[in-house]
Amino acid sequence: MSVQKDIQPSQPKADVKVVRLVVAALILKEQKVLICQRRADQPMALKWEFPGGKVEIGESAEEALRRELDEELGIAADIGNRVAHTRHTYRSGSAIDLQFFAVHQFAGEMTNRIFNDLRWCPLRELTRYDFLAADRILIRQLAAGKLL
Repeated sequence: MSVQKDIQPSQPKADVKVVRLVVAALILKEQKVLICQRRADQPMALKWEFPGGKVEIGESAEEALRRELDEELGIAADIGNRVAHTRHTYRSGSAIDLQFFAVHQFAGEMTNRIFNDLRWCPLRELTRYDFLAADRILIRQLAAGKLL
């Protein structure tokens, strides 16, 4: 059973407005998690991340994640517990409020629709990949077995 943890990375400054609500999935299978690599033509090119995206107006975090996983991977996911929550401010000044949810089950055949690469990564090996800055504290905690 997952325990929800709030991660304390770089917090947005008081004068910085949180501009994006973002959700991400920790799709788990046999002590491995699905990681995705951004394409070379995207911002933060070739960085690794977890699938997910922006929450649209009127959506709950879970609804947004379900929609994003369908759009990005072609799966109908059962969204589990929120595992972590963090806020991160990038050097550009843009800030995100990011929630991570566990996904243990999904229907459909997973298809890479938008990423450069997809991999099932053992949790303990996550720190070997160049992840987005907003994910790095979570990565260290997952690799150390502290969240799942």
